[in-house]
Amino acid sequence: MTEQILAQMDWDRLGPTYLQAIQDTLFMVIITMLVGGFFGLIIGMFLYTTRAGGVLENRFVYWTLNILVNFFRPIPFIIMIAMLYSVTLSVVGTTIGRGAATFVMCVTATFTVARIVEQNLVAIDPGVIEAARAMGAGPWRIIRTVIVPEALGPLILGFTFIFIAVIDMSAMAGYIGGGGLGDFAIVYGYRAFEPQVTWLAVITIVVIVQLAQLLGNVLSRKVMRR
Repeated sequence: MTEQILAQMDWDRLGPTYLQAIQDTLFMVIITMLVGGFFGLIIGMFLYTTRAGGVLENRFVYWTLNILVNFFRPIPFIIMIAMLYSVTLSVVGTTIGRGAATFVMCVTATFTVARIVEQNLVAIDPGVIEAARAMGAGPWRIIRTVIVPEALGPLILGFTFIFIAVIDMSAMAGYIGGGGLGDFAIVYGYRAFEPQVTWLAVITIVVIVQLAQLLGNVLSRKVMRR
């Protein structure tokens, strides 16, 4: 099937556009994973450590972050694009294009990552943290030497799951001119009545996701064996 799709493609006309679509998708996904992953990790860590019984227990901080995450996380990406119109314009200077799409993706991913990080940290055995406390370790030392190492394997798998969700968001970036493989599939495949183009985009996305899943599985296994 793949050979047939490749043979039917008009590479002289669509080849450069296809390569640009891959580049746009990887740009949006990588930036989103770095920015959204970083801020989501910080928020998720504070959600876990400031909850009742946490090493940095603070009900005001916990409930504030919890409300923010609960508000933003359920909003579909396409609605988030419209909702953050003014913010995107102020930060990026435009509401269309790859930069604008990436900004909204970063915001969306931040709150999704935060909740997944918190859920992974909650699974840590409380006895390990209590043992560190009993030995006189301070909150920040516990976070650095106990919480993060204990949760690292599951966190890697969690971030792999987020990567797939971010790929899904990038496919909708075409609605605001963000480009990417999703836009390539719709514009040059679906609307142009060329199903082989759509299938090429689908196969490319599947390959990217499978490579990311494989890498995540390998890294998590290595970490959890230590």
